[in-house]
Amino acid sequence: MCKPLHMTTNLALDDALIEEARRAGKHKTKKEAVTAALGEYIQRRKQVRILEAFGSFDFDPGYDYKAERRGQKSANCGISCQGGKRARFGAC
Repeated sequence: MCKPLHMTTNLALDDALIEEARRAGKHKTKKEAVTAALGEYIQRRKQVRILEAFGSFDFDPGYDYKAERRGQKSANCGISCQGGKRARFGAC
C-alpha cells in the first residue's frame, strides 16, 4: 500500500485564523485544520465549476434515461446513444 505524499512547507499564516479554524473544526493540530481547509477549498471550487456549467448544455425534453439504461432507442432520436450522453445533451 502506498503512503500519501507529504510535502514539508513553511508558510507564514495568521496564527489567530489558524487557531479559530482549529477550534471551529475541532481539530487537534494546526496541520489537521489546514488539511481540512484545503480539502474544503478544493471541494467548493469544484462545486462552483459545476454551478457555472448550468445552462451551458442543451436540454432534450424527449430524452428517456430509462430507455437508455435498457439499451433501447430514445423517443426523439432514431439511434441508440451509448451512455445517454448524446441524447441527454440534445445532440441526437
